[in-house]
Amino acid sequence: METGEQTRFWRATGLGGVELLQARYVEQCFAPHVHEGYVITVLEDGAQSFRHRGSEHLAPVGSMVLINPDELHNGRKAVEQGWRYRGFYPEFEHLRTVLDELGLDRGGLPSFNCSVLYDPELARRFLTLHRLLEQPTETLQQQTLWRETVLLLLQRYAKVPEAPAAGNEPQAVQRAKELLAARLSEPPSLEELAAAVNLSPFHFARIFRRATGLPPHTWLTQRRLEQARALLKEGCAPGEVAARLGFADQSHLNRQFKQSYGVAPGVYRQAHGHAGSRSRPG
Repeated sequence: METGEQTRFWRATGLGGVELLQARYVEQCFAPHVHEGYVITVLEDGAQSFRHRGSEHLAPVGSMVLINPDELHNGRKAVEQGWRYRGFYPEFEHLRTVLDELGLDRGGLPSFNCSVLYDPELARRFLTLHRLLEQPTETLQQQTLWRETVLLLLQRYAKVPEAPAAGNEPQAVQRAKELLAARLSEPPSLEELAAAVNLSPFHFARIFRRATGLPPHTWLTQRRLEQARALLKEGCAPGEVAARLGFADQSHLNRQFKQSYGVAPGVYRQAHGHAGSRSRPG
């Protein structure tokens, strides 16, 4: 068991500056305070006690804590080893943008009526997103997953209505595919893609998924892997392939390639008659 208190605080610039925190607290005892924006946390280990809306609450591992703007609360450990959690601290505008893009903004402040919730699917999604935001992943993926995860949260726990079904926009989807294919190494953000086809970002993401069965970032990954196979067949070394196609590094290429094709890029390259790690000439 790790000991000591640890914190990491940063802002997700690709999400408009949403504040993020990863922390482990043992002796920390938060005095009563409020936040200007929302608090959305997921307990990864231990348990937390806190007072909120005039009642005491217990948040064990696997649970989520939801606190609306300007609501007084405190916080302390509920078990000897303390608690470890990941937190999102979005402002009102960060959530309203998601709703506005789908025509669901009815004015006013989305409000959560539960302090602690147990929703394994939602907790998993927020944890996946938070871990993704720790890495140098592309803005396109971050922005898409943020919108999908926040919408699910708001629909389940803030009485936001279901979004209208995504329509058919074949020309917009085709144009987006062309843009993504032309910029494999430096893909556009979700906002850039949406602006290019005159749609709101979230609406665009939904019609793209409906048309292709994939979110834009996953479609992009598939095109990269197709190009990777072609380059490996020609003799390009895996490291060169990763750099040319916009993978974070060779390890990133290795993981993605093996998940899709069952073998490592180097093995695939060797099977096509290219030994060693020599890069393709020219």
